[in-house]
Amino acid sequence: MPQSIDLARNQMVALTRGSLAALRAALVRDAGLAAASYLQEAGYAGGEQLFASFTSWLEAQGLGSPEDLDVPTFEQRATEYFRDAGWGSLTIGTLRDAVATLDTADWAEADPQANLDHPGCYLTTGMFADFFGRIADHPLAVLEVECRSAGASRCRFLIGNAEVMGHVYDEMGAGTSYETAVEAVE
Repeated sequence: MPQSIDLARNQMVALTRGSLAALRAALVRDAGLAAASYLQEAGYAGGEQLFASFTSWLEAQGLGSPEDLDVPTFEQRATEYFRDAGWGSLTIGTLRDAVATLDTADWAEADPQANLDHPGCYLTTGMFADFFGRIADHPLAVLEVECRSAGASRCRFLIGNAEVMGHVYDEMGAGTSYETAVEAVE
């Protein structure tokens, strides 16, 4: 039986999707491009406590720590945790064994009404960088390449080391698709 997440005990709070969308909209309006950095920084800052909450959630189910799980079990439990925490469903995969992918059609930070020009789940990219970096035991970078806030049918996040993700980001800036940029990674 799934265990609920004790928000207060885990130093977490519930926030409505509408509040999160309004916060992002206000930051984008008032801070322009800097809004992305502010939200990423906030997401990253919360990653440690989120990981601790995930660990407690696993232990409450008798599964031990995240490091004890095999990859399929980790993927299943991480997706259950994020869904139970209200973020949405996740499908974890890989792209050419060069980067991990996280796909979701119902992510809480995404706002299909936002009509953004670029992916906009900035808080999530910071949060995922810290959270999954703790699993990998080394720093990871996260890049959102598809977003429901920008008209896509899903949000897709790529996770990899800073060098790989820097290459993908630079190539996308030059007009290359993320799929082609990842294919070029050796």
